[in-house]
Amino acid sequence: MRRTETEFPVLDRVPGQERAIAFLRRAAERPHHAYLLAGPEGGGKTLGARAFAAALLCHVGGCGDCRDCRLALADKHPNQVVVEPEGRDIHVDTVRSEVWHPAYRTAPEPGRKVFVIREADRLNLAAADVLLKILEEPPADTVIMLLSARPDELPETVVSRCHVVSFLPLSERFVSDALQMEGVDAERAGLAARLAGGNLGRARRLAAEKDGLAFRDVAVRALDLAGAGPAGALEAAELVLAEAERYKKDVADSQKDDLLPFLDERGRPEDAYRAAIRRIEERHKRQVRRAERDYVDRVLLAVSALLRDRVAAVVGGGSDVLMNPDVTPAIAPVARSAGGVAAAEEARAALAEDVNLNPRLVLEQAFLRLASAG
Repeated sequence: MRRTETEFPVLDRVPGQERAIAFLRRAAERPHHAYLLAGPEGGGKTLGARAFAAALLCHVGGCGDCRDCRLALADKHPNQVVVEPEGRDIHVDTVRSEVWHPAYRTAPEPGRKVFVIREADRLNLAAADVLLKILEEPPADTVIMLLSARPDELPETVVSRCHVVSFLPLSERFVSDALQMEGVDAERAGLAARLAGGNLGRARRLAAEKDGLAFRDVAVRALDLAGAGPAGALEAAELVLAEAERYKKDVADSQKDDLLPFLDERGRPEDAYRAAIRRIEERHKRQVRRAERDYVDRVLLAVSALLRDRVAAVVGGGSDVLMNPDVTPAIAPVARSAGGVAAAEEARAALAEDVNLNPRLVLEQAFLRLASAG
């Protein structure tokens, strides 16, 4: 019996992407084996993938509230596997262990198996070849979702075997309005939307978390230190690394309850969920390993935005072009601020490109350049 448009209500939780969600709503009735969710960062691909996974795994029509939906929306369902880059790439061993083998095994619980590959354009050639073999002979109970902001970097042989679902960019105004509809006051919603650059998920975190803007406070303090000269620049790098370590610990602490749904009354893994628990634990390890670099990148991005505001203040761009409208830009020579922006952005690019770089050395070099810029 055909489902109606009012079913799969969990998909209603993805705002601003009506066309993409209408496609996924129809797809949930009779799913294909593979989908490519393509679009800019922050447009809702991750939220859309979680909602679609919930719709596929839910036994009562994608209700959004049952155990299956709650676990799927949190990336914790035992029949759901999330694959992310480890370092720069997604390696062949990861695809074999987390997609190939589980795809051809019986699922921990009755129902479909759902695989979500984030930043799929980072699949190296060997990993893409293994994935292609699965896409060519997919198990009947398996759905694979690839997420990418750069779908043109995926092999055409992989793309051709997926249904492509396009997610459009979200405007700053839309993100601000969406936050206000969720109960965020207008001023904080506008600030979060501006700082997030149209990334709704990031804007939600900035608006909701008590210390959501703490990384920007660190960036302000680091800039002040670096402005005092070379010794201050080294102190700025130390400050950022200390805060990154604290953030890393917070990430690890936040993971402690993730395994509780799969443990027995004595706190031991239930046999049916051992494979799922291993995958979650591996994902936790990757998240903790990435936490320091994620935080450093966030601070460097804030440094870059604050310095851009200094340039705008000097050239008279007006408050409407400021990335941080609630912070009065420090007055500094344009050449000095522009040089600092270049140093921060080059440091971000270097850390993203080479996972073996020492963050301390990269930060020290960036702040020393900033201290001597102009």
